[in-house]
Amino acid sequence: MCGITGWVDWTRDLRRERAVVSDMTRTQTPRGPDAEGVWLSRHAAFGHRRLAVIDIEGGRQPMARNGRHGEPVVITFSGEIYNFQELRTELRGAGWSFTTRSDTEVLLTAYLEWGPDLVTRLNGMYSFAIWDERRQQLLLVRDRLGIKPLYYAALGEGIVFGSEPKALLAHPEMAAEVDLEGIAELMVVPRAKTPGHAVYRGMREVKPGCLVVADASGCRERRYWQVRAEPHSKDFRTTTAEIRSLLTDIVKRQVVADVPVGTLLSGGIDSSAITALAAREFQGELTSYSVGVPTPAKAGSDAWRPSPDEPYAKLVAERLGLKHSVAEVSTGSLVEGIERGLQARDLPGWGDLDTSIYHLFRTVRENCTVALSGESADEVFGGYTWQMDERFIQHSSFPWMYSRRQPEFLLREEIRREIRPEEYEAERYREALSEVPHLDGEDPGRRRQREVFYLGLTRWLGALLDRKDRMSMAVGLEVRVPFADHRLAEYLFNVPADLKAHGGTEKALLRQACADLLPEEIVKRPKSAYPASQDPEYLATVRNLVIDMVGDPDAPLFDLMDRERVRTAVTSDLDALPGPITARTPAIGLSYLLELNRWLSRVRVVT
Repeated sequence: MCGITGWVDWTRDLRRERAVVSDMTRTQTPRGPDAEGVWLSRHAAFGHRRLAVIDIEGGRQPMARNGRHGEPVVITFSGEIYNFQELRTELRGAGWSFTTRSDTEVLLTAYLEWGPDLVTRLNGMYSFAIWDERRQQLLLVRDRLGIKPLYYAALGEGIVFGSEPKALLAHPEMAAEVDLEGIAELMVVPRAKTPGHAVYRGMREVKPGCLVVADASGCRERRYWQVRAEPHSKDFRTTTAEIRSLLTDIVKRQVVADVPVGTLLSGGIDSSAITALAAREFQGELTSYSVGVPTPAKAGSDAWRPSPDEPYAKLVAERLGLKHSVAEVSTGSLVEGIERGLQARDLPGWGDLDTSIYHLFRTVRENCTVALSGESADEVFGGYTWQMDERFIQHSSFPWMYSRRQPEFLLREEIRREIRPEEYEAERYREALSEVPHLDGEDPGRRRQREVFYLGLTRWLGALLDRKDRMSMAVGLEVRVPFADHRLAEYLFNVPADLKAHGGTEKALLRQACADLLPEEIVKRPKSAYPASQDPEYLATVRNLVIDMVGDPDAPLFDLMDRERVRTAVTSDLDALPGPITARTPAIGLSYLLELNRWLSRVRVVT
């Protein structure tokens, strides 16, 4: 994992712009604490911050290699290519030789052999940029499910790019501005992120499964991957066996590293399955990690978490013979972390959910450079209420928005008239549905199953992957997500919902696929969400901070939001306070207001 950035301009000599590119690169030092590199040519300048994971000595970047015509091709790359060893063998057969053991050199050589079509051969999580000196062409690529971020923006007669918005905004000619469409993304669909939308004015994000080719004639984006609709007639037993085989291969590939590897273990079926499969493959000491946050005053009062994680995580660790460590997060740390989350994301985030996972990642990083995590299991195996409850499934918009109030409720009326929240949400929903692949002749129920799966994969999952990337990279930890392997998504897109919930059990396929590896208590444990703080002290603290903000006549938040609506929500209707996620946790809605206010003090709103 790393931080990448760069600047290409077909009309300027960038060899004199090292200082600018160095400044852009250094904004991403936390992403890559091990090394920094800058490469310059007349019209292209690349920067790289490295987190060394594969081939510690040989994988330095930016990396250059001459093509068959003798002119250099250069890459700056973030992520991991899990099938790089097979690709290296294939490329050697085509006459190429290698001087390092790194996946970066394999990726660069694959471009020289296959050009942009190399993307169809990759298995991994990645974002990278390649400059082809002979063609005077820039290639930007992002992995299929969007695990690794990549932003870009037109600048004059060129383009700037980076792993995070802060890298682009470090360029002296880029402005930190947001228009009303960006505000709509934050306020109307904060939990249904529009692929490609970066919130900042003029900035785009390379969409998952897409590549961008830029040259002097312009910038063109094309999709190279998406799930395909195919029939699935296999029974539960056969489907389970195929999933087990696929998961075994995925985890086997993802434990490869030249640095210590750990796992994130909550004691739920997702993280427990990954941990058990990793323990079978791992040669050497493996440590699992979980997080503890301030608990509710009354045991069992948190409906999102019907059971505590720790006894279950300990049970799995003992069964597998692992060391287990718990990152305890205090109320004070949660309050202090509000600013930390904003710095890591460059946008308002999820409050204590960001802070607690940051502290978890920091604890992991004390001993490991790589960790395996369970994101995407619920999305592909069907673990959410909105994938099972017909009221959510049949909702006329994104299913998880059923009966949920969005932050746009608090906007000033004149801003609402400009944004038109209902129309904005409806248009984003129509766009999403227009992309869903179907089979001819499928009944309406099966078609809707495909739609719900696709919406979750493309409009829900991205927010979880963003959080995981920003907060892990803030401490220089590489987090790998086996359930986000594109082969698993392709397979499960075509599995009917009744198989996924076989016997009326959510995620029955995953539970059965790993039942022989885990204690029965884990296999049968009901879903328990990631811990949001229910601590009364924390809630009171953030509530008082918002009340103070409401009383501040200069608070920039109220250029957008209605002060009296916010005041009423905070003082008399706290449980109904909307937030950026679907969980009904008032503290997250409160911290979102605080982060919005701080963020708006640093950007210019363009109406």
